[in-house]
Amino acid sequence: MVTIKDIAEEAGVSFSTVSKALRNSPLVKDKTKKHILQIAEQLGYQPNIAARSLVSKKSGAIGVVWPSVERAALSSLLTALNDTLEAAGYTVLLSISNIEAALATFYRFQVDAIIVFGDEVSHQLMESVTPPNTPIITYGAADFSAWSTVDVRREQSIRLALQHLTALGHQNIAYIGALEVADPLQTVKVDAFQEEATKLALPLHSHSIVPITGLQTYDGYVAMKQLLASPHQPTAVISGGIDLTRGILRATSEANLLVPNDLSIVSYDNIPQMEEFEVPMTVVGVAISTIAKAITNTVNALVAAPKQHTTVHLEPELVIRTSTSVPKKQ
Repeated sequence: MVTIKDIAEEAGVSFSTVSKALRNSPLVKDKTKKHILQIAEQLGYQPNIAARSLVSKKSGAIGVVWPSVERAALSSLLTALNDTLEAAGYTVLLSISNIEAALATFYRFQVDAIIVFGDEVSHQLMESVTPPNTPIITYGAADFSAWSTVDVRREQSIRLALQHLTALGHQNIAYIGALEVADPLQTVKVDAFQEEATKLALPLHSHSIVPITGLQTYDGYVAMKQLLASPHQPTAVISGGIDLTRGILRATSEANLLVPNDLSIVSYDNIPQMEEFEVPMTVVGVAISTIAKAITNTVNALVAAPKQHTTVHLEPELVIRTSTSVPKKQ
């Protein structure tokens, strides 16, 4: 196994200089650091988490509880988050176990911090499993998590979508994303839709908010089919997420409707894939890269001060593409 001592001998520098360079310390000149990192890569050096922990009391590892391999937005976020954490010098450990088992595993590895996702959090869990010296950061759940949180102002995202569509002239607007089983991360969007629609004097009827049983593509497809069969045909739809949007587009295509000529669509989830749809999607939300950087910055802060509590709210943006236009004249 290649050790720091091997790298030091090859680079002609001290053991401590190599250690500082591998931790990206500002005390090492950039030229020296680059030279050391090149040698470490050539030798195939792999950091020993356990040994690092004994010396520094920090493992350099961050545990991430993988919430779902089926949801595109979360997969995109985890990819970006892995990149930003590794760039910050951390080793990322992923677990696909249930959250209780994942946390127990990460505690045994003595990770420096753990990242979980809001839809995995319960009050009972928060009260029972948090060791005092292992900070946990949740993405989402800012209004009900007792842990440090990075969250998007989801309600503002839906308000931006409604404001954009009404500015184009739409009045009959529907929302697809109201889960039948209560989920705080989704409920806040539904509430914002109702409040903003009332504020904008938009008509609300029984088909303005379409209930769904899940957040997958098929759920969006079924909801859109129901909406198209209702007596109130919308000129615009707001989708609660990328997977729902895929289903909405499929149902729209089967009905021989064109986007945006016959129906404008705005989707939550500001991720790069939205631009690659057959009709580039107008979106609301915070860019994945921004979320990943915010979580990584929060991790850095909490690793340095594990007992502090932090809540970060990220402001969404509206990105206008070709899936929205003025409504077709009836």
